Amino acid sequence: MEIMSFWHKSNDKQKYGMTENNTYYNIIIAIGIILSILWITFIDAKPFSDFDYYYTLAVNIANGGAFGNTYTSVGYSIVLGGIFKLFGASIFKAKVFNLCITFINYICFKAILSKISLKERDRKIIFTIFVLFPNNIFYNNILGTEVLFTSVLLIITYLYFSDIRYKYFFIGILTGLNTIVKPFFIIVFFALFLVDIVKHKNFFKAVLNSITVLIVSIIVISPWVYRNTKLMGQFTYVSNNGGIVLYINNNSQNHSGRWMAASKVENSIVNTEEYKKANKTEQNKMLSDAAKKWIRNHPVQFIELGFKRLYNTYFWGDDVLYSTYNSGVSAYYNKVLFAVTNIIKIIVFLPAILYILIYFFKTLIYIFQGKSQALDKFTVYLIVIFFMFTSIYFITEGQGRYSFPEIFIMVCCFYFFLKNLFQRVRG
Repeated sequence: MEIMSFWHKSNDKQKYGMTENNTYYNIIIAIGIILSILWITFIDAKPFSDFDYYYTLAVNIANGGAFGNTYTSVGYSIVLGGIFKLFGASIFKAKVFNLCITFINYICFKAILSKISLKERDRKIIFTIFVLFPNNIFYNNILGTEVLFTSVLLIITYLYFSDIRYKYFFIGILTGLNTIVKPFFIIVFFALFLVDIVKHKNFFKAVLNSITVLIVSIIVISPWVYRNTKLMGQFTYVSNNGGIVLYINNNSQNHSGRWMAASKVENSIVNTEEYKKANKTEQNKMLSDAAKKWIRNHPVQFIELGFKRLYNTYFWGDDVLYSTYNSGVSAYYNKVLFAVTNIIKIIVFLPAILYILIYFFKTLIYIFQGKSQALDKFTVYLIVIFFMFTSIYFITEGQGRYSFPEIFIMVCCFYFFLKNLFQRVRG
C-alpha cells in the first residue's frame, strides 16, 4: 500500500509539473514567518474593542470561567483559552499562536496549489504573493477570529479537492467548528452544492454531498446550541449578535456602511424599556425584525449601503491600523503604512474581482450552452466562495478585516487575470 501511495503521489507531481525540490517554498515560508516575527516583536500592538473581548474571554475560559453570554461567537476564544490553559495567558502568547496558525495556512495553501493543474512557475508566483501579502504579515498582531477561521477554510478547500474517502463528512465537521467561530459559515454547504452541480451535473450526488456537510455540521454545533438554548430558556443559535449587526448597518442614520452605535439610530430600540428587560435572544430578534422592516421599506438605500459595505471590505485597508494600535507607532507612520498597504490591496483585489466577474458570466454562458465541463473546477470554487462572502457582507457589515479569509481567492484570481491578459496581448 505504501508503494502504491508513493506511486500515486509521484504521478500527481508529474501531472501538475511538481518536483521533489521544496527548497523554494521553504525559503518563502521562512521569509514570511521571519517578517511576521519581526512585526509582532517590534510593533507591540494592544487589543481593543472586539479583540480585547476575545482576549479577555479566553483568559476567563482558561481560568475555568464561563464561555460567554451568547452575545457573540466564541470559537476563537475557546481555542485561545485552551492554549492559555496549557502555556499561560498573555497577549504575546496569543500572537505566537497566530504565528503557528499562519504557518499552517502557508502549508495548507501550498497543499491546495498541489491539487491544481498549474505550471510550477505559476504555482510558485501565486504562493509567493500569498505568503508576502501584507495582511498575512501584520495580522499576526491582531487577536481576532480571521486567522483561525481562514485556516479551517483552507483545510476545507484542500479536502474538497482531494480524493479521500468520506471527505464530505470531514468537511462537515470542520464546517461546524468554523460556524462556532463565525456563525454564517454553515451556509458553505450550499456553496459546495453549487460547485458540484455546475461541474458534475449530478443533481442527486450534489444534494447528497451538501446535505452530508449540513447534517454533520449541525451535529457538531448542536452541543453549543443546546448550551445557549438552556442558558436563555428558549432556542438560541451559536450567537446572538446577528441582530445588532443587521440593525446598526441598515438604518437611515448609517451613511457609510460601517459600524455605528445602536443608540444613535433614530428612535432606537436599544433605548426602550422593552429591549432593556429582554434577554439576549429576545433582543437579537427585536433588532433583526426592525432591520428587516427597514430594508423592506428602504430598498434603494439598502442597496446603496450594500455597495458601500463591499467597498469598505475589498478596497479599504484600515485593518492594518489594528495591528499598530497603541503600540507607539506615530500617526505619520500609521498614515504611510495605511497608504502603502491599501494601494497593494487595491492592486491585487481590483483585477481579481474583475476576473471573478468575467469568469462568472463565462460560467453562466457555458451552463446555458451545456459546456460546463469545460470550466475549471478550482476557479468555479473560488468564484462561488467569493460570492458567498460577498452576499453576507452586502447585507450585514463592511470592514477591511472581513476580506482576510478571501486573500487566497484574490491572489489566485489576480494572477489568473494577469496571465490571461498577457497571453491575449502576446497572442
